[in-house]
Amino acid sequence: MTASDFLTTTRTFYDAVADDYAEHFRDVLTVSPVDRALLVAFAELVGEGGRVADLGCGPGRVTGFLASLGLDISGLDLSESMLAIARRENPGIRFERGSMLSLDGHGDGSLDGVVSWYSSIHTPVDTLPALFAEFHRVLAPGGPLLLAFQVGDEPRRHERPWGHAVTLDFQRRRPERITGLLAAAGFAPLSCTVREADPEHGESTPHAFLIARKP
Repeated sequence: MTASDFLTTTRTFYDAVADDYAEHFRDVLTVSPVDRALLVAFAELVGEGGRVADLGCGPGRVTGFLASLGLDISGLDLSESMLAIARRENPGIRFERGSMLSLDGHGDGSLDGVVSWYSSIHTPVDTLPALFAEFHRVLAPGGPLLLAFQVGDEPRRHERPWGHAVTLDFQRRRPERITGLLAAAGFAPLSCTVREADPEHGESTPHAFLIARKP
């Protein structure tokens, strides 16, 4: 699958499911104290007023939470339907449509932090080095990157979610593999947190949260 193919597939999927997705995950941070704690830690690493991009921001829940912690944050997403929700629910935050593989709106070293919260999970593994290189490019020295993803070896295919005629694979990754790719892109690892699945909230696999810095 080419970059154009997977970007188009991902955009089509989220354009179709945006309203249902946003409603289903509306309270995800409220019921996930570990996830919230890691976002708070990331915000403290960036520092008050730091410039941050939430890449693959979806409906903007994480973007809004980080803004409430004092970060100067913007959001980027492929899906205009997701962005419409994000803009409606976070009117004071700038959201733009685009691909995190090509961050043309951000100059070299222009950001104090980058968040990829379950947004790299649709990127083919052979494209991850280019993705991480782009994250590295836009970060200022010392800036942290926060990655969240599900742990595993096989993708999970979602077919016709909420009755919509779309299909998308959600890639699971091994933290040690992603840590190695980040190191190859020039990042220094800072922390790796893996929490177990929460079956009460529909989770079936552990979740990983990696924080790395650009030296």
